[in-house]
Amino acid sequence: MFELEKISLKGNVSEEEWQLRVDLAACYRLAQYFGWDDTIYTHISARLPNRDEYLVNAYGLAFDEITASNLVRVNLKGEILDDTPFKINPAGFTIHSAIHEVRHDAQCVIHLHTNETIVIATIEDGLLPISQHSMFSINQMAYHGYEGLAVNHDEKQRLQEDLGKANILMLPNHGALALGRSVGEAFMRWADLQKACEIQVMALSTEQPLIPIKQHVLDTVKEQQQKVHMGGTGGQMVWPAMLRKAYRLDPTFAE
Repeated sequence: MFELEKISLKGNVSEEEWQLRVDLAACYRLAQYFGWDDTIYTHISARLPNRDEYLVNAYGLAFDEITASNLVRVNLKGEILDDTPFKINPAGFTIHSAIHEVRHDAQCVIHLHTNETIVIATIEDGLLPISQHSMFSINQMAYHGYEGLAVNHDEKQRLQEDLGKANILMLPNHGALALGRSVGEAFMRWADLQKACEIQVMALSTEQPLIPIKQHVLDTVKEQQQKVHMGGTGGQMVWPAMLRKAYRLDPTFAE
């Protein structure tokens, strides 16, 4: 049986980078636990503070094999900066480098291919305001049309323009992206989007008339969220619990 060589970068990188690596690895493990992964494909990246560098998964590893130490550090040119046997996915580089180039507020970018996000991104009406979860996504959402596998460098500018200031980017025929100022915030945005898409797929399957949320309610969602999160964000509230869950599931992600 083939086994991955175990390496540890703990103590060889700054405490700040190590904690970011732990959070990002936990996010990968949680994505696999919730069934959001796509074998070795799709990516979650985290930008290193005050540096044009980010961490991303090693190409060829399943999400439940990701650890804090085997994450790959690259720059915005796609150059691998660590001594590692691993490579990165070229399509993942196109997408994540494009976003990290222009959205310095987005520390973490989650890009996944779940069935439900592909379906909702691809239907003409997109995500509908028919659930409480959909409210959290609709007001911060944009769309980017499908251009095939993301290996064309020219697509980066179009992706950046379509994203603009949005924190969620729907990718028809493909999947979706969620951005956050931290790993926890990006995770929470993805979780809300995923749930909203699941609900909509189920609702449409009934072929019954749906009751939309009124616009004046949608307009108050930010204020309501601030009250629920006591002045913080969903990511700040949820991530400590999710990190504890990741440790309970399999603490090897933090190696």
